[in-house]
Amino acid sequence: MKRKPTSHSYYSQRLRLHYLDWGNPQAPHMLLVHGVHDHCHTWDWFASEFADDYHIVALDLRGHGDSEWVRGSSYHHVDYVYDIAQLVRQAELEPAVVVGHSMGGTLAALYAGLYPEQVSKLVLLEGIGLWTGDLEDSSPAERIRVWIDNTRQLAGRLPKRYPTLESALARMRDANAHLNDEQVRHLTAHGSNQNEDGTFSWKYDNYTHAFPVYRILADETIGIWREITSPSLILNASEGFSHRIGHNGTCDYFRDCLMIDIAEAGHWIHHDQLDEVVVATRNFLAQT
Repeated sequence: MKRKPTSHSYYSQRLRLHYLDWGNPQAPHMLLVHGVHDHCHTWDWFASEFADDYHIVALDLRGHGDSEWVRGSSYHHVDYVYDIAQLVRQAELEPAVVVGHSMGGTLAALYAGLYPEQVSKLVLLEGIGLWTGDLEDSSPAERIRVWIDNTRQLAGRLPKRYPTLESALARMRDANAHLNDEQVRHLTAHGSNQNEDGTFSWKYDNYTHAFPVYRILADETIGIWREITSPSLILNASEGFSHRIGHNGTCDYFRDCLMIDIAEAGHWIHHDQLDEVVVATRNFLAQT
């Protein structure tokens, strides 16, 4: 019988954050990190395939899923990494296999470089790679002005309200044509709340659209990647996003890197080609 997760909370910078624990605590640890505007239940199908062999924990990042939203602060990669570090320490998850998707792959790679002794193996699914410049070449004053303008615009941005659950399901289908009906309903049910007036809105905080005024620069990111000591598996999709970790020569910045491209899959590779992702991950984890 498949294991089922239980919900738990922990605290990070006074925020109450949520995570799922799939039990089996005596097994090796596996930490799952979702991407932006996603939530911990994005991993449910993947986690169920490994829950008998690993102690799996999947967190909701701040501002996402059932975790609290920040107030008076940006959502910065380093804040998310802090939340990961707090969960690993509080739940005693080290060492762990760390698996990240999209922005979660970005965060997982940063964490693995900052705390290499705590990561036994690293798996990145369509991890977002290096930023391509834009504000990096601008002056500090320009960066701050752009940040202020963007943040001010978000203040007037109201959460999208869908009149019915079916209309929210339709939006989820539009976001990924590879999803089947069961996946669409599962992801929408766990990723939305019903408002008091009966409409539905996504759980994530609108302010997660705001990029921080200062980012970790490309050279700095590469320096952190070079500190990763664990073997790394990079799984990218044939129809995935651009600027993914592993492409454009970025695999060279990892000491022990295996990259595999998965055909007939989009950015949510673990939904579109679950079996292939599971097999590739299982084979990688079996290597000594």
